Amino acid sequence: MAAASHRVRYWLWLIAFIAVTLIAAFAVAKAQPKPPPIAADEAAVLAADTSLANAVRAGDKSAVRKLLALQFSFVDAAGKFYARKDFLDGLKAVAASPATDVNARSYGLVTLISGHRLSSQHGEVFFLDVWVLQKGAWRELVSHDVTTAAADAPASGSALAADAQTAECKNPCQSIPYRVRSAPEQDVVAAFQAIEKAVVAHDAQEWSKHVADEFVVYRTGRVPVAKSERIAAIERQKENNAAVAVGEVQTMRLAIYGDAAAMIADQAVPDHSRPPYRAARLWVKRGGQWLLAVSAQTDIK
Repeated sequence: MAAASHRVRYWLWLIAFIAVTLIAAFAVAKAQPKPPPIAADEAAVLAADTSLANAVRAGDKSAVRKLLALQFSFVDAAGKFYARKDFLDGLKAVAASPATDVNARSYGLVTLISGHRLSSQHGEVFFLDVWVLQKGAWRELVSHDVTTAAADAPASGSALAADAQTAECKNPCQSIPYRVRSAPEQDVVAAFQAIEKAVVAHDAQEWSKHVADEFVVYRTGRVPVAKSERIAAIERQKENNAAVAVGEVQTMRLAIYGDAAAMIADQAVPDHSRPPYRAARLWVKRGGQWLLAVSAQTDIK
């Protein structure tokens, strides 16, 4: 009897242990964060980008039209702006050689293609092509060219901002001539303003909170600047107590696709310490916060 009772207790204990283990394992699995969504088909976007470039060089307006978003815009290395219709009407003027050093980065409904190519008018340029998924098809929304300095060129002293007399930053720090259409747009604009305020205040720590780790800025005649280099430049400006002027926004357009946003803007520095410029910026939402992933700034000549 004692042996039988012992076997019963053993089996009851074993069953209870297994049940508790399964419940705990299920709870842990349920608490695990969901895996990130599958990345966009970068190969498909690269193929579309190549097809578009080939169609542009061939002057095939019909093929080009199918690959452009209705809101498409192009900025060449001289800062000339082309709306979709202007671009289609002047394909030969914007035709470029095949791209080299091509890279693709997926941001869900947005994919960024970048690299170098020979422009028909401006020599070698760095380009950013922003593709968006619209109604199940990839279409190009933004194309932006910048003539940057060679990688081995000496870095400029201020990296981005020029020394200037201290001035109150009303635009863009306090207000921007753009009417937001949604809460996500307001969040992107607020992140942009926070970045500009941090630049003026020499606050590298605050600036970095709103910038993605992969951030790079490309600017006419300058060596591309990564996040760590930009932080160092802001810290040097603080040490030197240098006054900094940022570009006032003249016009802005913003398009949000899921957790990515494309922003294009015309800007001008009030003290004319640098030429007016057109900027294309890509934003990504991570952890509920909008971060600046890339910025391309082309001087208007």
